[in-house]
This record gives sequence, structure tokens and C-alpha cells, in this order.
Amino acid sequence: MRIPNLPESFTSKHAAKGWPLGLAGVALIIIGSFLSWSYDDQILGDLSLNFYPGGLQILAIIGAVIGLLLLLTAKGPLESRIGPWLDAALGLRALGLWMLIYMVLVLVAITTDSDGLINVNPGGWVSFVGALLLFLGARVVPLREHRDLAAARAPGWAEVLAIAVVMAGVLFGAAYALGRDDAWSFVLFLVFAAGVIAMMVRTGILTWFGHVAQRQKKILTLSAFLVAFLFPFTQNGSDANMSIATQVLVFAATAMGLNIVVGLAGLLDLGYIAFLGSGAYVAATMSQSAFATIGWKPPFLVVVLLGASVAAVLGLIIGSPTLRVSGDYLAIVTLGFGEIFRFSMFNLDGNNGPNLTNGPNGVPGIPDLEIGSFNFGATHTIAGIDLGRFSNYYFLLLILIGGVILVFARLNDSRIGRGWVAIREDEKAAEAMGVNVFGLKLLAFSVGAFLAGLAGTIKAHQDGAVSPDQYVFLESAFLLAAIVLGGMGTIAGVLLGATILKLLPEKLRFFSEYRLLLFGLLLVLMMRFRPEGLVASRRRQLEFHEEDEELAVAIEHELVEEAK
Repeated sequence: MRIPNLPESFTSKHAAKGWPLGLAGVALIIIGSFLSWSYDDQILGDLSLNFYPGGLQILAIIGAVIGLLLLLTAKGPLESRIGPWLDAALGLRALGLWMLIYMVLVLVAITTDSDGLINVNPGGWVSFVGALLLFLGARVVPLREHRDLAAARAPGWAEVLAIAVVMAGVLFGAAYALGRDDAWSFVLFLVFAAGVIAMMVRTGILTWFGHVAQRQKKILTLSAFLVAFLFPFTQNGSDANMSIATQVLVFAATAMGLNIVVGLAGLLDLGYIAFLGSGAYVAATMSQSAFATIGWKPPFLVVVLLGASVAAVLGLIIGSPTLRVSGDYLAIVTLGFGEIFRFSMFNLDGNNGPNLTNGPNGVPGIPDLEIGSFNFGATHTIAGIDLGRFSNYYFLLLILIGGVILVFARLNDSRIGRGWVAIREDEKAAEAMGVNVFGLKLLAFSVGAFLAGLAGTIKAHQDGAVSPDQYVFLESAFLLAAIVLGGMGTIAGVLLGATILKLLPEKLRFFSEYRLLLFGLLLVLMMRFRPEGLVASRRRQLEFHEEDEELAVAIEHELVEEAK
């Protein structure tokens, strides 16, 4: 989010006031954060104590410290060392704006939760005034010419340290966000995180980190999986938070499969949830549940392969006759397939057809997995931390999503992946160049379905029950939204989009029926201001911003760096 710049004549006239105003704002934010913000100690994690900052007050202090560093870089001791590389003034403007939004929302939250603005204590007003002064001061801090930070090269150990710091921030940020019990605290954390990210974008730090990530791909990948592995140890055995985390991983693994179909091959599939459901039903009907309808009880590894294979066969069955059409017609056909699958699960109840699924009752009472002597339903203690059943499934899903990412990355970089991209860009041109269009489309459908079936077999045991109403069209729409929101054809984008789409509705239950309205509004704004997605591929960025010459030059520079 940004607001128009002030006229240059006004900025130059009041430039001398920007630095002292900013310093005063930083000081007031910190002072106010050590004072009580709220009279009511039952809201927002208790902000009613003096000289004992709560979680939201600590976030304000962190934001103020970042603002202080930017001020010292714009005009101060750090100006000669970091100033030539860092666009500190633009970063300060972004941070000042978001800190003001943060404090305004804090006052709104206190007013809403405690029934009156009178319940805001003096510390809240002091920090609000500080945020306002920081915002005003940042608006008149003069902009300076600076070098391209993306071209800056740091020693290898410094780049590894930067990755470690960012990954540690992600770990603690995720732990803090999931630990918020009320929606307002969660929303305020998101606003603070958005402010920090906006600051990093405007200063050029995020661009520099992107180049570091390209140079240190292996270390970044290992760090990301290490953070994901350590996450359950930050939750103090909370089954509620780990339940959300496992849902996110199932959703992300399924979305990664759909990303092959939509993101790489460009085939609009609106019935993809059926492939997840087919894998889940295979696992349920072969489980040890008293309601299972198939007498054969093979080991789980066999069930996983069977569930994924059944989903892949369904992908071939639906793909063979329908991939002759494209665009809107393909979307309608796949939507129909999703509904056919759901109604088929209703009708396979012994009355309208063979008794395979128990009809609308589904298959309840699915027991927890047991692989060898390891029971996924039991609590295990590691390093003094209790890990419950959801933590156990989390680790299993983490292994699954690692395999899914590996498959996606290898396919994307292969000749097959390039063929899919060619089909997505121009099917007729790809066919004219000798690409087997129909075969590659069919392969995309079957591989995507196979990955969804894998996730479905684990989901059945994690949920403990399977029923047809779990696999409605809205779930397919959410999967598609995760890909578009995160960035089509990318790995990090889909993971981020899936996390947002699963996490936000769960944590915003406080807003009751308005949460989907707010959520939809966020999606609309996202599609308006960043249609290429949060973590877009360079190709899609150029498609949506063809007129941006600076972006084209930056991408050309990145390609040269990668070639080296």
C-alpha cells in the first residue's frame, strides 16, 4: 500500500523537519509501548500493565527500532556506509504508513473489544501520536540517489547468515501468529508483518534477498525444511494449532498437484477436489474402520500407491474425452466431473449401487495410522516437548510435500515442463512446433491427480472420517484461488497461497459471517494490485507489466547472473 508523494516543493521546504519528527515519533512509540495501552486486561493479550510490554507492544517497539535504523541510514551515522546502497527514505515512508495503520487498528480493537474508546489508556495514545509523527516525518525526508542493491555482493557467510535470520523470523512469526487466540491480535500481527515486508520491498532488501536465494538455493531449501521441521516444537503440544498446520500441508500438497494442471499446462480444472476425494475413499474403504466396505487390509504404503493410482486413472478417464476441448468448455466439463464424483459417492450405498462408500454417511471411525511400531495417534515426547497426533501427521505430510515439490521441480525443469509451458502460452504454435499437445495434457491431468490422491490417503486417517460433503465445488475453487493468489507455476507461491487461504478463515472466525466477506475483499484487492500473484514467476510478471522497462532490465540482469 502506498499513498501519493507530496509535491517536491513542499518536501524540500520542510525536509529539515523530517529527521527530528521521525526521531520524536520513534521515541514516543517506544515510551508509549512501555505504558499501559488498555484498561481491560482481558483483551489483546493483556496490554494493561506499565513497564511490562505485551506481545502487540513488543511488535510496536520492533517497528520503532527498524524506523530508527532507517532514520540513521537516511541521515546519520549509517548514511555513509549503508545509505548509498539502501533506499532508506522510501523504506521509512512505507514503514511509517503501516505503523500508523497498526496503531489505528490497535485503538479500534481496544474500542471494539472493551465497548468504548474511553478504555484506551494513555500509553496507547502516546504510541499513536508517535506513529503519526513518524508517518509525517517520513513523508518529508528527502529521497536520495542510490546504487542498485541487487548488484551488491556479500561474502558467502553473510548471505548464509541473512538466510538464517529470515528463516528464524519466519519460524517465530508463524509460531506467534498461530498462538494468537483472538482474531484482532492475529490481524494486527498480519498488519505489522505487511509493514515490515513493504519496508523491505521499498528499500530494495527483498530484491537483494531474492538474488541471494538464487545463489544459495540449496541452503535456502534446507533452511525452509528445517524451519518447517522445528515448527511443532514451538507449539507447546497445542493440538489446535497443529491441526491447522496439518490442514495447510494437505491443502498445499493438493494445490501443488493442481499447479501442474493449471500453472504449467494452463488447463482450467474446476473439479480437482475429486482426485483428493478418490484417494481418501480408497484409504477409508481399506482401513481398519468398522464401517470399511472392502475386506482387504493391505499395509499403508500399498494403500498410498493404490489411492494415488486410482486418482491417476480417474484423471486419464476424465482427460481422454474432455481434453479435446479447451478454455471455458474445459472448465465446465471438469466442474461437472467434480459433481459427478460427489454424487457417485452418495449413490454407492448399497441401494442405488454397490455398497462401497456407505452413501451420505461416509466411512467414520477411521483409526490412526500405524507404520511399524509407530502409532500416529499416540503422544510422543522429544526433548521434553509433547508431540500429539496432529504433530505426527504433520511430519508425515512434511515428507509427502517434500516429495511433491521434488516431482514438481523436476518436471518444471524438464523437457516435459517446457512442453506444458508452450501449450499454456499458445497451444496452436506448440502443436505446429511438434509438441504432442494431447499427450502432454493427459500427462498433466494424470500426474496432478496422482499427487492429489497421495495427499488424500493421509487426509482420510488424519480426519478420522470421509464423507461426500467434504469434496464440494467450493474446495476446488479455493485450490484454484491458492494458485492464482500465490503465483501460478511457482513452488513458493503456491505454498504461500495455500497457507493464506487455509490459515485466514480459521483465525478470523471471530468475525463470524463477515470473515468470508473480508477474505473475498482481500482477494479482489490482491487481483487488482498484483494480478501475477504474491510470488510470481518472472515470465508472468512481464505478461502483466509489459510496459515496465525497469522490470524487464531487472529480469535480464537476473538471467545473466543465473547464466554465470
